[in-house]
Amino acid sequence: MSSHAFSTEGLTYCPFMPVFGAPQVMFERGLGTELWDTDGKRYLDFLCGIAVTSLGHANPAVADAVCRQANTLLHVSNFFSNPVATEAAVKLVALLGEATGSEGQVFFCNSGAEANEAALKLARKFGGRGRHGVVSAYGSFHGRTLAALAATGQPTKHEPFHPMPDGFRHVPFNDLSALEAAIDPTIAAVLLEPVQGEGGVVPADPQYLRDVRALCDERGLLLMLDEVQTGFARTGTWFGFQHAGVVPDVVTLAKAMGNGFPVGAVWAKREVASVFQPGDHGSTYSGTAIATAAVVAVIDEMRRLDAPALARARGVELTAALRELPGVVEVRGQGLLLAVELQAGLDAKAVYLAALEAGLVTNAVSATALRLAPPLTVSSQEIVEAVTILRHVLEELTK
Repeated sequence: MSSHAFSTEGLTYCPFMPVFGAPQVMFERGLGTELWDTDGKRYLDFLCGIAVTSLGHANPAVADAVCRQANTLLHVSNFFSNPVATEAAVKLVALLGEATGSEGQVFFCNSGAEANEAALKLARKFGGRGRHGVVSAYGSFHGRTLAALAATGQPTKHEPFHPMPDGFRHVPFNDLSALEAAIDPTIAAVLLEPVQGEGGVVPADPQYLRDVRALCDERGLLLMLDEVQTGFARTGTWFGFQHAGVVPDVVTLAKAMGNGFPVGAVWAKREVASVFQPGDHGSTYSGTAIATAAVVAVIDEMRRLDAPALARARGVELTAALRELPGVVEVRGQGLLLAVELQAGLDAKAVYLAALEAGLVTNAVSATALRLAPPLTVSSQEIVEAVTILRHVLEELTK
């Protein structure tokens, strides 16, 4: 692994706040599915920034679009419009219109957490005073800002930051009865992930999502789906909710939408979006030209490649190969968002570190499971190479 050698200009301590822990590797270059560290060592990237660089590192279409825009117009305030943000909004509305059959509107932001913050504010405005509550699931992850963290169903992440914002309830995932029991007149919306990524790559049961949609219709609630990790073809459809055939009222997006450029968005049906009025929400960088240039390029390139079909085909290959590995008891997920559940006695972090040392980037999404989310452009040959590395690692660790 790389030595992390670089000039600190006399600093005797790390310049970064210690929120991520010590990094294992310092990467300096990427191309497609490949990464190189500062010592020149090559790796296969089967995490791609946690489902971010879905078109691969240094994708020419995205890189060229960002470079052209950087030499044209970076940013103007939202007192004004710009052509590229408008084009990105039209393309995103069209993509979600095809998936939902609904007319919608979008708000651009900088991250998935910000997208969920906007959705939570939209839910409160929709519900009105006294009807501001949101029900989400245990095991979920919706971001690190305070409201998004409060919606996140992982109580251990709440502990250092109490008191948390109120109005949030958590119920077991895939349990309709528990969800129904949590709904009372103070609830405005339900917020779920089609696949719980940080929760261990756990897909929602399709019938569960259909039943939740029916329950929200019955009670007059918004169904808000967090597609930050699952959106943009990662699961084999443009959006994860399409596997269940449901139509959400609100969708949050980020990660792959910029292929590495920081950008997020919240989409809502027009009748829901209309509850926002000037001054209700905003962001200095909402719809900034440089970020939305990346969005336009990503959507165009994913359409050109038929990205959902790529994710389905390569997902079948990768899933089948992983199931043959020693020490693997389950492979779950959809498309190219997968978790490998390991047999008792195998520590996922130890497997992740050994694989990293051998040149394969994954992550331990839980104590017993590895997460794999390679670029949608990954080749069959790269899948074989990655699985071979994992096989050698697991053979050594299961001896």
